Amino acid sequence: MPILPMLSRLVLAATLALAAAAHASYGVTPAMPIPNADAEVATEALRSGDWQRAIDNFQAALKAEPDNAEFHSGLGYAYRRHGSDALAFRHFREALRIDPTLLSAHERIGEAYHAAGDQAKAREHLAVLEQLCPGRSCQEVVDLERAIAVAK
Repeated sequence: MPILPMLSRLVLAATLALAAAAHASYGVTPAMPIPNADAEVATEALRSGDWQRAIDNFQAALKAEPDNAEFHSGLGYAYRRHGSDALAFRHFREALRIDPTLLSAHERIGEAYHAAGDQAKAREHLAVLEQLCPGRSCQEVVDLERAIAVAK
């Protein structure tokens, strides 16, 4: 093969390889997290008040992602609404172990402590929320304040 056409092909291949590398490095095709279908069903079940379906689907979601703090928080909430307080507390604590800044877990465990009559623990979680959300800038602060105020 003559040198000029071979050189042209080589330059073209190198150019295409560089373009592909640049394309990937600038995030043009970012790796998107794969949605967890079980968690999506569980979240919808929470919205509709189907606690058992939420429990079943969060459990399935956690098999795929055992260190997902949001799934643990959601499962804890479903257990609490289903009447299984011990399991609810276990999953709220696990959520906070994984992510100590998870707002939903602080709100939910605070509400659970409040419902169980432990106002001091409920206020502890409210204090954490207030630090995480200065100036009552998060709905979780407002909701937990409201729950605690109802008891007064």
